[in-house]
Amino acid sequence: MKFLRDILDKSEKQFEKGGKLEKLFPLYEAIDTFLYSTANRTKNDSHVRDALDLKRMMVWVVIALVPAVLMALFNTGYQANLVISKIADFQTTNWQQDLVLALGLDFNPDSIFSNMIHGAFYFFPVYIVTLAVGGFWEALFASIRNHEIAEGFLVTSLLFPLILPPDIPYWQVALGISFGVVIGKEVFGGVGMNILNPALTARAFLFFAYPAQISGDKVWVAVDGISSATPLAQFADHSLTVTAGWWDSFIGLIPGSMGETSTLAALIGAVILIATGIGSWRIMLSILVGMIGMSLIFNTVGSSTNSMFEVTPLWHLVVGGFAFGTVFMATDPVSAAMTSEGKILYGILIGILVVLVRVVNPAFPEGMMLAILFGNVFAPIIDKIYINKNIKRRLARNGL
Repeated sequence: MKFLRDILDKSEKQFEKGGKLEKLFPLYEAIDTFLYSTANRTKNDSHVRDALDLKRMMVWVVIALVPAVLMALFNTGYQANLVISKIADFQTTNWQQDLVLALGLDFNPDSIFSNMIHGAFYFFPVYIVTLAVGGFWEALFASIRNHEIAEGFLVTSLLFPLILPPDIPYWQVALGISFGVVIGKEVFGGVGMNILNPALTARAFLFFAYPAQISGDKVWVAVDGISSATPLAQFADHSLTVTAGWWDSFIGLIPGSMGETSTLAALIGAVILIATGIGSWRIMLSILVGMIGMSLIFNTVGSSTNSMFEVTPLWHLVVGGFAFGTVFMATDPVSAAMTSEGKILYGILIGILVVLVRVVNPAFPEGMMLAILFGNVFAPIIDKIYINKNIKRRLARNGL
């Protein structure tokens, strides 16, 4: 790789101040630091040294997301193949299905390879559009502000496709990530300044702007014209029977957003994030406690007109985006609460709100997105309360 290092070194002067391409220095710096460690090193003991810098932190989050990505590929293809295999004389309706046949594969839901390939044709185009459009905005704002391109977008660009349905139009993907990056992060000052999770902000924009394409029954299975309600929607509708079993829901073999369906994949990611000290176990555990407490209250009260009152904590755990949101969205270190006690209150608030939205508002059975965004808004207030409380305690301790 020495030749690549030489090319970057020879090109650097063109991007430095006074060079012909100085406006593009953030882009050069992003490529350089992504491929190689920085040449600037601390030579004395004036700084605290930690092996876990921002770049390595983002890498660990990406690693934690790998199980969810693999399940996104498999389940997206599995749900499509499962439907297609039941249709006699099925004719392909899109380029993804044409490519599956061109590769010599069939639409066999029992074939892991066929499911993975079919699902990949849906997931990766959405990911590429997200990466290209979101990366453009990141580079543009970095160039205007003359600062580095932050690695945080690598995580945002991977999270966003995972919380989208498989057949979402690509122009909506581009519009959504543009809103999430520009309005959800850059207008606040960029990385570390945003109060809302950018990926969830992008999805919330799409949900309210284009609800039919982001939450309708026909968006969850990657076959044109096929209607399939998610288990959460089936719970909310008295006229529907819940067709999925709990174990299938836990593994993730149910219709839903591409990467949100598998609680198992989310739990594997949680273990990685907690073990590396990146994800807050306080937030995850508190959300779980809040959800269990609120759902048990509704189970006890009961309702003759609202079937969502009967949904148990075990079902709330495995349907919708609860597990994925708890592990990867609510624990965002920028938009979540930062104080130890604040994280507990923040988590409990989200856990309670997600059940309230799911149960009290059955027209919108998935409440995790709104609950986390609501928690993001209140996170600074929660932290402020506990910071002031700690200041008063320390002043009292010192007799001041």
